Amino acid sequence: MKKGEMPAIFFISDLHIGLHDEKIEQLKMDNIERLFAIIKAEGRSLYMLGDIFDYWMEFRHLIPKGFTRFLCLLSDLVRHNIEIVYVAGNHDFNLGRYFDDELGIKTLYGTNELLYDGHKFIFAHGDGLGPGDIGYKLFARLVRNRFNLSLLSGFHPDLAISLMKMLSQLSRRHKPADRVFAIDRLLNFAESLAAEKEFDYFVCGHNHVKGIRELPGGTSRYVNLGTWINGSLPYGVFHNGVFQLKEL
Repeated sequence: MKKGEMPAIFFISDLHIGLHDEKIEQLKMDNIERLFAIIKAEGRSLYMLGDIFDYWMEFRHLIPKGFTRFLCLLSDLVRHNIEIVYVAGNHDFNLGRYFDDELGIKTLYGTNELLYDGHKFIFAHGDGLGPGDIGYKLFARLVRNRFNLSLLSGFHPDLAISLMKMLSQLSRRHKPADRVFAIDRLLNFAESLAAEKEFDYFVCGHNHVKGIRELPGGTSRYVNLGTWINGSLPYGVFHNGVFQLKEL
């Protein structure tokens, strides 16, 4: 970074850590470590826009096994003064307070806004936005209901984690009958949002369809960060007034 330049802000989503076998997961961690090295050298902030884990739920007295290396990498970023914001996705059943209190990571839900270097960002995971997909919206209300979460936290952790894995599989398998609508829903939501308010970028993940699209009016853009589950390694970076989608 040149003297006087604003540092970059980075975006990732849909890593689905824990989905694959051990060999693939270790390779994923190696690549995450590579990306985090870039962020430490060039960045100010990292925005994680949901489904970072294939399943995550906070327990009162334990941390689920299998994610230690990733949690340590996050902690290392924080120690290097990188701001981290974690927006819950549909596989992040209950982020709780662990990330905020133990790691210094800010957790958010839903749709949020950011003003940086004179540009306005609206960012979300993307689940539940726009009309339709009533089945998923009911499912999300069920798994995030405080009473249901309190019941689940009272189970033996092995049983609760098995249930989380099952819910994760159900969430991944659930697809609206109209696949074109499912792909376009977030773009349509961004278009309707651009008609109501001014912003520069609407950034999301969720549907795993990476791309940048100019919205009607020519002043706003839709950005979908894609996914890491199919062998790609996409991430977004905003630097010097330009948003780019890159691959490691």
